[in-house]
Amino acid sequence: MTKKPFILCLLYCFFLTGGRVFGVGESTIIIGSSSSWELMENRYGIIETSQIRPNPVLVLEGRGDSAVPDQYLTELYLSFNEAGARRYFDSRNRTAGFQSPWEIIASPQLAFVTSPLSRMGSGAVLFQGSAASGNEPLVLRPNNNSIFASGNILGDFSIEFWLSPNNLENGEIIFNMISSVPDGNGNFLNQRVSCIASRTRLNWTFQNFFFFPGTSQSLSVSLTGTPVLNRSWSHHLIRFDSVRGILEYLIDGRVEALEYITAAGRERGQVYTPRIGEDNHIVLGSRFNGMMDEFKINRFYNEAISLSVYPLEGGRTESHTIDLGYNDSSVLMAEVFGGRTQVSNSTGRVQNEYAGNSSLRFADFSEVNLFIRLSDNPFAWGEWIPITPGTLLPADLRGRYVQIAVDFFPGMDGNSSPYLEEIRLTYRRAEPPSPPGQLMAVAMDGAVELSWRASSYRYTGGYVIYYGTASGEYFGTIPIDVGNRTSFRIEGLNNGTLYYFVVAAYNNPVNTALPLQTGEFSREAAARPLPAARPLPAARPLPTGY
Repeated sequence: MTKKPFILCLLYCFFLTGGRVFGVGESTIIIGSSSSWELMENRYGIIETSQIRPNPVLVLEGRGDSAVPDQYLTELYLSFNEAGARRYFDSRNRTAGFQSPWEIIASPQLAFVTSPLSRMGSGAVLFQGSAASGNEPLVLRPNNNSIFASGNILGDFSIEFWLSPNNLENGEIIFNMISSVPDGNGNFLNQRVSCIASRTRLNWTFQNFFFFPGTSQSLSVSLTGTPVLNRSWSHHLIRFDSVRGILEYLIDGRVEALEYITAAGRERGQVYTPRIGEDNHIVLGSRFNGMMDEFKINRFYNEAISLSVYPLEGGRTESHTIDLGYNDSSVLMAEVFGGRTQVSNSTGRVQNEYAGNSSLRFADFSEVNLFIRLSDNPFAWGEWIPITPGTLLPADLRGRYVQIAVDFFPGMDGNSSPYLEEIRLTYRRAEPPSPPGQLMAVAMDGAVELSWRASSYRYTGGYVIYYGTASGEYFGTIPIDVGNRTSFRIEGLNNGTLYYFVVAAYNNPVNTALPLQTGEFSREAAARPLPAARPLPAARPLPTGY
């Protein structure tokens, strides 16, 4: 009496811990997780990273990986995505034969970090403190094709970068442009544009950089912003409007300081122009301890400032064609596992939120949307069908070939992205139906009555009877399609001839244009039709007297 409750309790625990249970004959395809993401071969704005979960995940591509500036508008772009090489490249144009107007010299003392510690893209440069004289960490030298070449007069320009100090101290030099400007009397003026830390703030100084047109009269300018938080990413931008004579310093898109570089000290008046001296070069990160990312020098006054990590238009990935093996197969369910990664606006740190098996839609409107399409022809696809992960799909969604597509959308501020750790497809191959069982043949006059047990195949469409006059040879006569029934009488057979019979089931495809798939034969049954027995003649009466 105690065994039955125990068994019921054991079964309950199994179903509770095992999740959804499918029937026999169903299979699962796992994409991602401990497998690979090779099936998701088409990726638009999507990258694979191993920095979020124990297994590689798919996540939105940061702007530093995808948004390559126009080489005619941007003078220099260092994405710092070449992590580990200690050799950085101008990322404005990745086409063959492109030559940057800058020489980039990186010191061996430079270190690097990778995503998700970087602000954008797959990497950032890590400066590690004071540099010995003559061994500056990162030196940028313009060549004759650069607008910063010796003797050039600049128009509009902007300088921008992301910065994350470890512990900002007085005297740390973030940016330092050094050159010499002839004063017209045979002497030279020291020219310097520097960004130096002072009391947790960054102070920009322009010395002998802006000159009154046609003279050696220069204007010194200094701009200071609000305190910079340690171990937190912030965006810094210096921009100059050569028409209005406005020089601005912005932090995280907010104007922190503004100066009019004019003779009158206001918007109207003669504008002082930037003039580049001789032997000009820029040093980044001298005596600085912290990270820098996405350094750019632009040939324009940058008004379209984008501070989001991920592009708001999102990204998409599509699988290549997956062959389920048989026409008319069906996908029962698609499940996704993943979560969200977010860059904190207050600290700049990356926060990971694992959601597990869910719809992957979050309160900040970051989300993952799943689509599917099936076909029995890998060259003729229908429309993508949106599906809800974890729910049963329509029974008429069938085909031999399947493709999965996933749309990724960032949060409303562009600083969070959903990530995908695994896609799990549960499907049922439309294999040929199993044979019917217990075939029986009963001989009759010129006929045989056949009966059998129905096939266990779920989508059985009907049965075909094969017969002949030799065991195992059934194709001398036309097979009989009897529809979805389990008994049939064959008429017109020759009495006295031994006939052999088998029955096979066929499927019920959703696509009626497909040929039917017939399964294996049942066991063979035999019967010999015989004429009906004639009644014996009535017995004659015995003569009278007997």
